[in-house]
Order: sequence, then C-alpha cells, then structure tokens
Amino acid sequence: MSNAIFPALPGLTWGTDWDPQFKTKMQAATSGKEYRASLMSSPVYSFKLKYEFLRSASRQELQTLFGFFLARRGAFDNFLYSFPDDCAVTDQFIGMATGTQTNFQLVRGLSVGFAEPVQNINQIVNVKVNGVPMALGADYTVSATGLVMFAAAPSAGSITWSGSYYYRARFTKDNLPFTSMMRFIYECKSLEMIASLGLKI
Repeated sequence: MSNAIFPALPGLTWGTDWDPQFKTKMQAATSGKEYRASLMSSPVYSFKLKYEFLRSASRQELQTLFGFFLARRGAFDNFLYSFPDDCAVTDQFIGMATGTQTNFQLVRGLSVGFAEPVQNINQIVNVKVNGVPMALGADYTVSATGLVMFAAAPSAGSITWSGSYYYRARFTKDNLPFTSMMRFIYECKSLEMIASLGLKI
C-alpha cells in the first residue's frame, strides 16, 4: 500500500467522470417479487480523467504522470487521490456525545441519511463538541484510520469535524496510452481509476 499522492497537473479537461458503484445480489421469485441483499455498506468510485496537454520539455508534466504510473506498476499498487470536488468537509457531524463514548469515526456525508467512513486523512482543521473547538493532543487524538479518540468522553452536544481527506485509488488497467499532438506535447484521452474512502481498494 502506497501513500504516494496522485500529481495535480495542468491540462486536465472539464468532464471528469465520477461514478459511485454498489453491489446488490438480486433474486426473483416465481411470484415476481424480488429479494435483494446489499453486499456493500459503502461504494467504490470510478474516475475517468482526460488530459488535453502534457508537456514533456521544460515543464515535464508528461514525465511526472508517466513516471507515477510506472512506479505503481499499472494496476498493482494503490495511491492517494485528491478529487477537487470532494476532498474536504466543514463541521461534518460525526456523532452525539453520550457521556460514555470516547471514540468516533470521521465520516463524510453528501446527503441526508448517508455518511461513509473517511480513513485517508489529509488534514484535521478542528474537532468540535457542541460548537466548541477541542485541542488536538490534549482533548483528543486521531488514529491513522480516522478514528477520533477523546481523552474523556464528551458529556453533551453534537460532535463535528472540519478537514480534508483523500480517496485511496488504483489504476484500472496495466497500460496508459499517451498520444503525441506535436513535439513535446502529448495528450492522455482516458486515465481510469477506481477508488474508495477506506484504507483498501
């Protein structure tokens, strides 16, 4: 498992594909009724990026992306990806204080009724109890898997966090085609990866 961060490069076009995927087992009875079982509590996400230009001369953007792909050995190794449209939260609710519970998992919720664990933390801006910022180290610590551990159980109020996170991703294929547009300028029409907010993909 690699903690290398996918490079942010110019030349990335608009129109990035972002596709959440679940797995559901379905069986139809002779009566026509369906029986369904959800096999995943959190989705995996597929991303498709397109680069309209990658310079290979002084800027060396081509070498950066080319080298990153080679270092991962295609689809073999994973890495961290910061998706610009979904990489941070502000005052994200993670639980209610009970007076006895000391551990709370960091989550990211995009809609009411659904939140998923965030385990690849980039930065913790703050953790608040009932709107009051807590002190990192003195009041709480955060594990490598995004578990907030309070020194003493908060007695009352909602618990929130603000900060940024990564997706853990891998390339979907063992090859990555680059096309020469002119001297020292290339394009990459389709870079595909699959990712998760968890530690494994």
